[in-house]
Amino acid sequence: MPELPEIETVKRTLTPLICGATIQSCRIIRPEVIKHPAPGDFALLLRGQRIASAGRRGKYLLLNLTGGDTLIAHLRMTGRMLCAPPEHALPLHTHVVFELDNGCELRFADTRRFGGLWLQRAGETDDFSGKQRLGPEPFDACFGADYLKARLGKRRITIKQGILDQAVVAGLGNIYADEALYLAGIAPDRRTDSISYAEWQAMAAAIIPVLESAIAHNGTTFSDYLDGAGREGQNLPYLQVYRRTGQPCRHCGTAIARIKVGGRSSHYCPVCQK
Repeated sequence: MPELPEIETVKRTLTPLICGATIQSCRIIRPEVIKHPAPGDFALLLRGQRIASAGRRGKYLLLNLTGGDTLIAHLRMTGRMLCAPPEHALPLHTHVVFELDNGCELRFADTRRFGGLWLQRAGETDDFSGKQRLGPEPFDACFGADYLKARLGKRRITIKQGILDQAVVAGLGNIYADEALYLAGIAPDRRTDSISYAEWQAMAAAIIPVLESAIAHNGTTFSDYLDGAGREGQNLPYLQVYRRTGQPCRHCGTAIARIKVGGRSSHYCPVCQK
């Protein structure tokens, strides 16, 4: 699933390609990916609107339109938002095509069709996309050890489950939760009510560099993820534990282990993480 670094990379790569362009038409191939409003209204309301800027909230991609409306996209497991010339063949599983007046097409594709698109009108309360329930971003000033301890310190859940909760911290997913826990030296199955304040400090401090490194390398591609220009992410060689089961820890040489935590695969070093 594309996480914060991948959506941030899509935002950054789309910005020079689509911002300032006007949506001439919206061709909906699979109406079920349009979540709000109804597909016909969605296409009609977007026609003639200019894309002012691109943004991100957690794992949501936001295209801010000059009329005050916001086009919201969530890529879920296998979604892509790509800009390409119209003469390029549509990728398989393309569901919506936005034709722009700059000669490009913005294409929403999703193999598994878990993703979705919403149009939030100017002044409309977003009670439909889910982004209103998100917690702070890891880069927000309020995010830190005190915040994590207050939100999670008394709960009887694992630390991995806690930092994956989008209402606690927006944007983390399985990849970067594992990577941040490794950097913090905390095992993914530790209960949050056993974490010391020093460990909360380490946890909060680890999340930022893990995300910044992934953004600097344009995200992580395993199979589906591409940036807004159709390029793969380059962060895979820099992962320390995620999907490295059985390979040696880059710090101590111990084989990376894989366990299930909260129904998710979790990768960690049994020596470096306690």
